[in-house]
Amino acid sequence: MQNAQNRSVIDALQECILACEHCATMCLQEDHVKMMARCIQTDRDCADICRLTATLLARGSEHGKHLLRECIEVCEACAAECAKHDHDHCQQCAEACRRCAEACRSLVA
Repeated sequence: MQNAQNRSVIDALQECILACEHCATMCLQEDHVKMMARCIQTDRDCADICRLTATLLARGSEHGKHLLRECIEVCEACAAECAKHDHDHCQQCAEACRRCAEACRSLVA
């Protein structure tokens, strides 16, 4: 199950994980952290689902394919939330989430 297409999806998942973790960490350092609570929560959820999906795809688990749809949904929600904020880390995270959702769609199709 470790073909070139899976490898590119796993790469996108890993980039999304890093972007979400970075965004959440930076949001925690914002002056108005309470205003960033939804962003932080969504970042963490997205990083977690991406991490599990990448792990299952990497090991060739039949369950990895099942998680792709959920991953797309969570990535799109995270992208939408992060896009609401002007911070560079939020904008970069939104873009990584969009790329990840698109990569996951390529395996679902």
